Amino acid sequence: MALREAVINAIVHNAWDLSAPLVEIFSNRIVVTSAGGLVEGLSQEDFFRCRSMPRNRELMRVFRDVDLVEHLGSGMSRILSAYDRSIFEFTPSFLVVTFPFEEGFTVPDGTLSGTVNGIHLSERIIEAIQKNPGITMDALAALLSRGRRTIARELSLLKDAGRVVRVGSDKTGTWKIIE
Repeated sequence: MALREAVINAIVHNAWDLSAPLVEIFSNRIVVTSAGGLVEGLSQEDFFRCRSMPRNRELMRVFRDVDLVEHLGSGMSRILSAYDRSIFEFTPSFLVVTFPFEEGFTVPDGTLSGTVNGIHLSERIIEAIQKNPGITMDALAALLSRGRRTIARELSLLKDAGRVVRVGSDKTGTWKIIE
C-alpha cells in the first residue's frame, strides 16, 4: 500500500515541466522519484505531519474523482504507518522515496505486491487457501488487510503461474493448490 501511495504522490505532486516521475526497481529496493522537490511553502516538518499542498490541483481532482486518492495527506499517513522518515530524501529539485526490500524478498514472475508480516503476499494467500479452500476474495482481503483488487490481481498471477486453480464457480467453488 505504501508503494502505491508513493507512486500516486509522485504523479500528483510532480513538477511536470521539469521531468516525469520515475520508478526504479532494483534487487534490494524500489526507488520512486518525483521532480520539483517540496512545493514552495511546505516544510519538511509539514510534509511529515501529512500536510499537503498539491502542485497539480486538476490532476489531484481527477485522481480523487476516480478514487485513486481519498483526501489530501492521507497517502503520506499510510506510508509513514509502514516506514519511518529515513526512506525520504529531499533536494531542491527532487523528492526521492526508497523502499528497501526485506531480507530474502523475491519478485515472483516479474511482479511485485509486497509482504504481510514479512511473508510475501502470494505465500500468505496460499496459506489461507490451504486452511480454507472455500475462502472468498473478500475474506482474503480482510484477512490480509489488502484491497479486493490487490487480492484479485495476486490470485490471477498465482493462477497464471500454475500455483492455484479455481474449481467450480466463482460464487460456490473452491481453490486448489497445485503442488
